[in-house]
Amino acid sequence: MPKSKRNKIVSLSKTKKKGKEHKESIVNTIREAAESYNSIYVFSFENMRNLKFKEFREQLKSTSRFFLGSNKVMQVALGRSASDEIRPGLYKVSKLLRGDAGLFLTNMPREEVESLFNKFEENDFARTGSMAAEKVELLEGPLDQFTHEMEPFLRKQGMPVRLNKGVVELVSDFVVCEEGKPLSPESARILRLLGIKMATFRLDLICKWSPEDFELYKEGLDESDVECA
Repeated sequence: MPKSKRNKIVSLSKTKKKGKEHKESIVNTIREAAESYNSIYVFSFENMRNLKFKEFREQLKSTSRFFLGSNKVMQVALGRSASDEIRPGLYKVSKLLRGDAGLFLTNMPREEVESLFNKFEENDFARTGSMAAEKVELLEGPLDQFTHEMEPFLRKQGMPVRLNKGVVELVSDFVVCEEGKPLSPESARILRLLGIKMATFRLDLICKWSPEDFELYKEGLDESDVECA
């Protein structure tokens, strides 16, 4: 009889080794790319949408490369201080890899990069836990946008509805969400049904490095912040 795979014991030391090897591979890939491109940018992102980002990356793959993932791994690749940076000044880039951030390495002219990033924006439906951009309230009365088959589902979302001669009717005013408060799963579903898009996926440039200079884009930062970070 063939051996069962269910009882196969996996050594933790092997999994740790594979994890370390994977990180080392990423570090080496970033270092090779850093030697190959003229400019390196740090960018931050909000409301990431993977499909849209993949399209953007494909659009630029002939001249550029993106890296997203562990900020710590990217910092190690570039160098965390002036003593271990792989190219002069790159430790400043490393210091700005915080939170939801990534690296963009490119041979494109600065003006073209800035234009592309400034124009990049995608509106989408907000997800559970996102902060509501505005208050949405539905007033008592018929909800003509919903068919009668939707009435049980709407009730499950907490909406005070009933059927009145085959028309979905709100029996009292209902607040879907409050501005600045996180969306519940029910609120997110209702906003999607209403066609209200509150999330905007955008990429914002934080800094630019080249062998000649280093520039900060983000307001409120100056080079002393980078030196001390």
